[in-house]
Amino acid sequence: MNDSPLALLGGEPAVTAAGPHFAWPPIEDVDRRAVAAQMETAVSIPDRSGVVADLEDALASYLGVRHVVTTCTGTAALHSMYAAAGIGPGDEVIVPALTFHATATPLFHLGAHPVLADVDGRGQLDLVDAGRRITGRTKAVVAVHLWGLPEDMDALVSFADEHGLMLLEDGSHAHGATWSGQCTGTFGAASAFSLNGPKPLSAGEGGFVATDDAELYYRVLLHGQFNKRCRREIPAGHPLSRFAVTGTGLKLRIHPLAAALAHAQLSRLDGYLAGRRAIADRMCAALDDVPGVHAPYVSTSAQPAWYALPLRYEPAELGGLPIQRFLDAVHAEGAVEADPPGSICPLGTHPLFQHPGAVLPGYADYHGPASGELPVAEYVHATMFKLPVWHREDDVRLADAYTAAIAKVAAHAKDLLL
Repeated sequence: MNDSPLALLGGEPAVTAAGPHFAWPPIEDVDRRAVAAQMETAVSIPDRSGVVADLEDALASYLGVRHVVTTCTGTAALHSMYAAAGIGPGDEVIVPALTFHATATPLFHLGAHPVLADVDGRGQLDLVDAGRRITGRTKAVVAVHLWGLPEDMDALVSFADEHGLMLLEDGSHAHGATWSGQCTGTFGAASAFSLNGPKPLSAGEGGFVATDDAELYYRVLLHGQFNKRCRREIPAGHPLSRFAVTGTGLKLRIHPLAAALAHAQLSRLDGYLAGRRAIADRMCAALDDVPGVHAPYVSTSAQPAWYALPLRYEPAELGGLPIQRFLDAVHAEGAVEADPPGSICPLGTHPLFQHPGAVLPGYADYHGPASGELPVAEYVHATMFKLPVWHREDDVRLADAYTAAIAKVAAHAKDLLL
């Protein structure tokens, strides 16, 4: 135990390294060369060729799927996935209540209704609560691999099969994560991934849809990859081919410079993940006996991608110390990257999920969950903070300093109650 007084109360901080302490993605010379070379090759690619084809082929091979379609954002990938899955007006889709809003918001633009289901104590979809929310209009259920921790895909596949629902996946945090050796994003009819800045695989901005289903693939193309791609990839005799020139009227293509960055990063993804897993294991072990702080449970079937390390804070174990006071002390110790989840929150707290009809036509009669209807999602969110997960051996000392800072504050919690 660190017997030094808390830095918040005048002691020496546990973390002395100058910040910022985490940046992503790691940019190396190979990335700079790839992007520079692409600038000299093409800065607009209207079909499936060049670096776009290279990236999609590499992603399909990595995941073990037949088809990948890249998009300009992860939100666009989710939108295309839902549209291609045939989700439309009046359809209901079960979504975990605790996630980033883009898991569900594209459904509003298809006339569908996101149905928020509570989560369990781990922050993952509560299948009992989800089962209670199924109606005759329920068409699909979405698995969200939050923080890069795989959902229990055995349970989710069984749930979807039992209820005759399409299973879709939001893998935006979970590139390279696995469940029983199988990549997340390959269990359902289709999956959507983000390639946004801090994601384990980054294009700066981008996304992609992965599927084994040819029909769904054609519809993803029509949703946002019109003209040349659709004309070349949808068979001429297929009923959808007549829509190839216009698609559905949207352009959601990835930028070639973003594709070049992601393609260069992909070759190093497994190395990043191995480093993250080693450091996450080390941090979890260091926090194992720290009162008030609980590392996430990881099933033996799961290999996380560790987009972040979510920690649960239990104030009762520290004399009722509020989480914000605890975090203020952790920040004073120099662990400035420790923070509560910002964009990840109970979706029902967003005005858009309470009264979408105020900004979207056709939703005047849609009302979100009542206060307290999703109690576990609210509790998990209110008692969570997260740490970055580093990947280099050189980062071990910093990771150790962060866990030491948390342990120090927990050990001196009584001093913060005075």
